[in-house]
Amino acid sequence: MNESFFARDAVAVAIDLLGARLLVEGVGGPIVETEAYRQDDEASHSFRGQTAANAAMFGAPGLAYVYRSYGLHWCLNFVCERGSAVLVRALEPTHGLEQMMARRGVKEPRKICAGPGNLCKALAVTGGMNGLSVLEAPFSLEPAPATPAMVSGVRIGISKAAERPWRFAAAGSRYLSRPI
Repeated sequence: MNESFFARDAVAVAIDLLGARLLVEGVGGPIVETEAYRQDDEASHSFRGQTAANAAMFGAPGLAYVYRSYGLHWCLNFVCERGSAVLVRALEPTHGLEQMMARRGVKEPRKICAGPGNLCKALAVTGGMNGLSVLEAPFSLEPAPATPAMVSGVRIGISKAAERPWRFAAAGSRYLSRPI
């Protein structure tokens, strides 16, 4: 993957990220759930323009935009076109399973990376990674070996523009944050 992969519409990137293998310092697995956010989208952090908090969303395609959700959980996004990003909602834990279980305090693999906050805790993603390139260490991102069958639905956990069907998932995955 390279910067041009991300320099596209967030909806297209969100779909194409399904099945891609995301590792952070060797820990992670294939992405199974994403959500797209565009700058003209009321639910996007960039909707009202650039601020110090969302500056990474206005940076180069392929940057990590990491923020705290409700002051509790880190959330990892990949910057696409200016002011747009893809939230990584879930992945199938395949690399560093023991580390992820210890970080999360759970034994059931299905629950380790189901949901953006759980995923970040399992992968040890923090705000210190905000603005880093996801194309360089500590991240490793490889394209999907094959395009998985996909399902889509409305986004969750937001109050504005939630009806947009910009939540995408690998069909039949048992590692999703919630069924679609």
